[in-house]
Amino acid sequence: MITNLHIKNFKCHEDTNLSLGNLTLLCGQNGVGKSSVNQSLLLLRQSYDKNMLPKALSLNAPLCYLGEGKDVIHRYPPQDVFDEAYPLQQFDFVLTINNLEYHWSFNTEDNLNSDFLPSSFSPIVVFPYLDYADYRNGNISLFNKNFQYISASRGIDYKRSDYEVEIQKKISVEEGKAELVAQFLHKYQNELVLPEILHSLEKDNTLLAQTTAWEREISKGIKVIPKNEGGTYTIRYSYEGLEQEFSAKNVGFGISYSLPVIVAILASKKDALLLIENPEAHLHPYGQAKLAELMCIAAQAGIQIIVETHSDHIVNGVLVQCKRFEQESQGINRENVRIHYFDKAENNTACRATEVEVKKGGKIKNAPVGFFDQIEKDMQTIMGF
Repeated sequence: MITNLHIKNFKCHEDTNLSLGNLTLLCGQNGVGKSSVNQSLLLLRQSYDKNMLPKALSLNAPLCYLGEGKDVIHRYPPQDVFDEAYPLQQFDFVLTINNLEYHWSFNTEDNLNSDFLPSSFSPIVVFPYLDYADYRNGNISLFNKNFQYISASRGIDYKRSDYEVEIQKKISVEEGKAELVAQFLHKYQNELVLPEILHSLEKDNTLLAQTTAWEREISKGIKVIPKNEGGTYTIRYSYEGLEQEFSAKNVGFGISYSLPVIVAILASKKDALLLIENPEAHLHPYGQAKLAELMCIAAQAGIQIIVETHSDHIVNGVLVQCKRFEQESQGINRENVRIHYFDKAENNTACRATEVEVKKGGKIKNAPVGFFDQIEKDMQTIMGF
């Protein structure tokens, strides 16, 4: 499990150090560096998949597309117009795993217009504490087959890739769009789900049955039906008491948007790593709270989940599960939760991250200004305070 991520001179991150837990929430306004945290990991993963690490970093395809060297280096020249003569810096990613640091450093010098960046270190120095067998064999969570990325741009444009689903066990390849979720669910529908994350009302512990059970928290009585129709995989839906099946286009958006998130979590094994953006998309507050519950019990079971969210219902849902753990030993231990609030530094040239501590009873004290306080502001206006 990754316990710390240090990002230096990458995009808006001048020097950001993040403690990561079993469940980590990234919060804050738009354009303050939340997505860049996930992008730092995605760049390493896609470069690893291309057999480029440790010698170089691929900036584009398939997990993310960040352009050229000049687009990713953190730099603020004194003029508004880009100055080619302005001194550039390398940027660094440092992961802490099992108390060991894994350090990657890349240089944009002479590569401002390149879509890959060479390593600043020699291969001998780049991983001073790295067990090469772990790295080459993919035994680190970021590089193994238990990694999934579900982006905010997920949808219902389902595709087929036998190699990626059957060999690599991927739900998504292209920008986290979850385009393979229909084929994935069809292929692995009978695999068993971890006992710790089973839905309490469903005795069948297979992936498809559990997916349906958790989707029923989004839409009552729904049934998820993965199909192979002449070599094309799709998802159809039905409801209790109805024989008719419906396409994803003819049910609520929240159902299809939550599906890859639910499948990714339920299909994961212990020590897996999931990056999830905006799990709350198109969901009713109750559904958001139940999705937060699923993420919490999965994280408590040993699945590492990093979530970017704009929803107070997701955050409050996690806090409820922290309190629930104290009272019932269900949910998640608050010590396994990390919440980071991002905003801009005073000079607006860099982002900054503030860790928000979860106290006993799922309470938060001394929350930073702007941390999900809009409801309070609105109520003060409505009440005339």
